[in-house]
Amino acid sequence: MKYRKNIKNGDELSILGFGCMRFSKNIKETKAQIIYAIEKGINFFDTAYTYPKSEETLGKILTNETRKKIKISTKLPPYLISSYEDFDKIFNKQLKRLKTDYIDYYFIHALTDLKIWERLVKLGILEWIAEKKQTQQIINLGFSYHGGEKEFLQLIDSYDWDFCMIQYNYLDENNQAGKKGLQYAYQKQIPIFIMEPLRGGTLVNQLPIKALNLMKKTDPNKSPAEWGLRWVWHHEEVTMLLSGMNSMAMLKENIKIATSSEKLNKKELAMFAEIKEIMLNQNQIPCTGCNYCLPCPYNVDIPTCFSCYNDYKIEGWKKGVVKYIMQTSLKKEAQNASRCVGCGICEKKCPQNIAIRKELKKVSKKLEGIHYRPMRFVIKKILKV
Repeated sequence: MKYRKNIKNGDELSILGFGCMRFSKNIKETKAQIIYAIEKGINFFDTAYTYPKSEETLGKILTNETRKKIKISTKLPPYLISSYEDFDKIFNKQLKRLKTDYIDYYFIHALTDLKIWERLVKLGILEWIAEKKQTQQIINLGFSYHGGEKEFLQLIDSYDWDFCMIQYNYLDENNQAGKKGLQYAYQKQIPIFIMEPLRGGTLVNQLPIKALNLMKKTDPNKSPAEWGLRWVWHHEEVTMLLSGMNSMAMLKENIKIATSSEKLNKKELAMFAEIKEIMLNQNQIPCTGCNYCLPCPYNVDIPTCFSCYNDYKIEGWKKGVVKYIMQTSLKKEAQNASRCVGCGICEKKCPQNIAIRKELKKVSKKLEGIHYRPMRFVIKKILKV
């Protein structure tokens, strides 16, 4: 196993972390996978309060000896916090589930913008965190992120974070926090963990034939999974990536990749550039996320609207709409496509010469249909936005 140093505290972390969201229902199989992972050098296990039976399962499997060998991360769901007392209520339950008395890396779960964090600050989270760090019940505090680039930069500057986690892969290089967010956090000496390195399997199971053929031509011995993981590890800013490995075969494959992974060469980087072009041509809107079209005078987050639309084309309507609501509509001032008034300022600045006004109407029609308002209302209620 290869390791990278946490630039903030010196922890040596395996470049492959074990994502515990989708454990097998068979606890014997899960136990065998976790023990094997630890034996092969994986020393970071990531769970969350809201992952079904995940914390409890991990707590049952780990022994006092194995607990000393690894780092555990889990997450605080902001939408379940209504008062200061709720911080301890949830945290103590997590310690009990995990059968531990401290958490190595504690996340604020799924932030989409600064407003959610500010609400927690008003409820007293800064004082609560200071207390937990003093008693060493929480060693490091960070957040996971599911919003746009601008809000990510604001969040990074809002607190002295110990780490953060973003979605990052070769298709999402310029989506969400993106490359700019990755580099900005790194410059501020904040360790970056990566989720969705293979986009939930999309970059393994849903690649166009042209992309698959290009991979085989470049190196017939490497799988789409290996290519995707290697692309993420190629970035020096990345401390570790998380993979949800729910079978022994997947676990062994990823460990093998992590053990032998090397930097990409010029030929391989050129291959990824071609694959991204293939994927963009497959998508309906050829937006590269350069952000030249911003700021919009009517506050439309144009690149994010296009990214969510393209996600809908690849992953289906439901996932596309949920991402769209999470990333454009759960804000004090929404940034969704229907806010466009057709002024055309953006089109003069677009290097891709995209007919932005026309495409925003397409986004609005597909992702803001009859289900949009009810879904937005329900998600806002759940997340207490």
